[in-house]
Amino acid sequence: MSQEVTHNTDRKRFVITVDGETAGHADYVTPSDDVRDFNHTVINPDFRGKGLSSPLIKTALDETREAGLKAVASCSAVQHFVSKNPEYEDLIRR
Repeated sequence: MSQEVTHNTDRKRFVITVDGETAGHADYVTPSDDVRDFNHTVINPDFRGKGLSSPLIKTALDETREAGLKAVASCSAVQHFVSKNPEYEDLIRR
């Protein structure tokens, strides 16, 4: 199973594909120039239960950090990921 996460900046969305097929996405809004508010994460029904939300959210947060931005975890999936991965706590703006 080949998976890839890409950043669609026009749609403000990180997309995970599996073997070339879209498996899910993490959407965000930008309430200010230095913040991405992750407000919606979806794994498509055919791909649920395969552990795809973690690499999707990890990549989204890693790229947010690399861009010098902060993140808001409005989405419960992102909140859960951060609670299980405390190394991302410093990235989250409360």
